[in-house]
Amino acid sequence: MSVREIIRGQIIGALQGAKFPIATPEELLAAFPNGADTTCEAGDVKVTAGQAGQLLIPADFPFKSAEDVGETIVSRAGL
Repeated sequence: MSVREIIRGQIIGALQGAKFPIATPEELLAAFPNGADTTCEAGDVKVTAGQAGQLLIPADFPFKSAEDVGETIVSRAGL
């Protein structure tokens, strides 16, 4: 599995209990188990939800699924 696939999977897993759609960055951070401190790691890559959230823009919202969140973040991060 690539770093991209691992990080994407971890984001999706972390958001399993979230209620969608998620309309704001604040709602998204609150949906992660440890908020902004929720961490995803793969190889040498380590990113918190707070860091990942900085990659998002207002036009990304609302998110309709955890898969949408994961794909958008890994794409913006260039993974």
